[in-house]
Amino acid sequence: MGTYNSTSFTTNMKSIRSLLLIPSCLLALTTVGLYAADCMTGHEHHAQASELTDAQMQLLSGYEIVRAALAVDNLGAAKTAAERLLDAPAAVLLVKADSLDSARAAFKKLSDQVVPLARGHAGYYVAHCSMANSDWVQTSTEINNPYLGVKMPTCGTIVN
Repeated sequence: MGTYNSTSFTTNMKSIRSLLLIPSCLLALTTVGLYAADCMTGHEHHAQASELTDAQMQLLSGYEIVRAALAVDNLGAAKTAAERLLDAPAAVLLVKADSLDSARAAFKKLSDQVVPLARGHAGYYVAHCSMANSDWVQTSTEINNPYLGVKMPTCGTIVN
């Protein structure tokens, strides 16, 4: 075995953290049908948010998959992604949801937890939909509304 100095250790830890985020991107690609570029853009944003803990980054990563699933009205994918977030009480409600409406109500509660966490961190954008009277976090500046889904995917504005 070789020896590691602190620089190589930090580099290796960053590489491991990056590899851990790849399954989230792959899950998003397979269950929600996101474009690969959007997924990698989100991944790069996670790496920039250095003030966030690993657990917070995992929460935001899983949240983004749930958000993307709801934006395309895919209840099954949203519930599957929410299973990874069971430490958040609202995620438990989302897993138990029996309709898109109940999933979106649970997602609103989850967003109440995630919005303050993500606000001000590079690569995370807080959006607001006045029709749903709700905020959410996304990793792109292009609105992709999880509350109104395919009916009105671009309804909303970036507020932070």
